[in-house]
Order: sequence, then C-alpha cells, then structure tokens
Amino acid sequence: MALGDKDVRVRLQQSALNLFAERGYERTTAAEIAARAGVTERTFFRHFPDKREVLFDGAAVLLSALTGFIETAPDGLAPLDVLFFAFNAVVPLLEANRHISHPRQEIIAATPALAERELTKHAAMAHALAKLLQLRGVSHLPAELAGHTGMAAFAQATTAWLDDPAIALSERLDLAYVGLKALWSAPTRAADAQTSPEAG
Repeated sequence: MALGDKDVRVRLQQSALNLFAERGYERTTAAEIAARAGVTERTFFRHFPDKREVLFDGAAVLLSALTGFIETAPDGLAPLDVLFFAFNAVVPLLEANRHISHPRQEIIAATPALAERELTKHAAMAHALAKLLQLRGVSHLPAELAGHTGMAAFAQATTAWLDDPAIALSERLDLAYVGLKALWSAPTRAADAQTSPEAG
C-alpha cells in the first residue's frame, strides 16, 4: 500500500529524529534519513530542502493555526491579549505533537547551528504576528512590540513545558502572561531611583 505525502513526511521526520539522537545531527545525512524511512533520497528532497528543515517543518503549521485564531479573536482585546488568546487556542495542537517536539528541542539545544536557526524562525514568527495584529488595526510600533514580546513569552512557556511537563502548557502560558503584566507595574529598583532626577 502506497504511503500518502503526509505519511511520508511523518516517517521522514521520525526517522530523522531517531538518527539525530543516535548519531548526532552533524553525522547524519539526508540519504541515511531516507533509507531509515524506507524511501529514496530523491523523495526526501521532494519533501524537505535539507536535513535541517526536517526539524522546522512544524513552524508553518503553527503559524497557520495562530493566524486563524488571531483573525477570529474577540474585538476590543489589547494586542498582547489577542496573542495569548491565540497561544492558548493552539495548546491542543502542541500537546498532540509533544512526542516529536520534545526530542526535537533536545537536538536543537545541543546543536549551535540549529539553535541559531531556531532564533531566526522565532524572529520571523514574531514579525508575522505583528503583521497579523496590524491587520486588526493595531499601529506599527505597538504591533511590533507585542509580536516580539509575545513570541518571546510563548517560546519561554513552550520550552519550559517541553523540559518539564509536570506543569501543563496552559498553566505555563498563564504564568508567562501574568509575568509580562507584572513587568509593567514592577516597583522601581533602588539603583534606578538613584539615577532619577529627584535622587541626590
């Protein structure tokens, strides 16, 4: 029975994760991933431009899901509230893929080139979130600030959850949201007070 494209992609992803864990990312080739998945190297490159992108395939799916929830978020919400509405809405998607996301995160954390790629992907996602907020009528600067701040909080919450699932992802997101809100009203530190116009 022939496999569909989705099944082939999943098999390639799982084979890549297994090989990266066994041999290390640098010592694994696209040909080896294809062989482990039971397909040709040509089939591998039909689905992924290189072995690195096997690990980042979910970014487009995540952005698509976030886009839908941002577009349908209730009117009247502040920019960060819109983003956290969407972040919480994709929790089931992330939970369903934890068995892939957890080993993926470990491989990325252990490979500097992949960690750098992850940061680039996060920056692109933050910019995309900002553009989506602008489509809701948020002006450029608040949209950019919310996009980058929100993405940083989302990444922190999901990474912490992948490291330790004892605290649910929804709770991690709540903690991140409360933490961000607390930053705006945090008391002035003594060092800051000493440099204020009223000091000394």
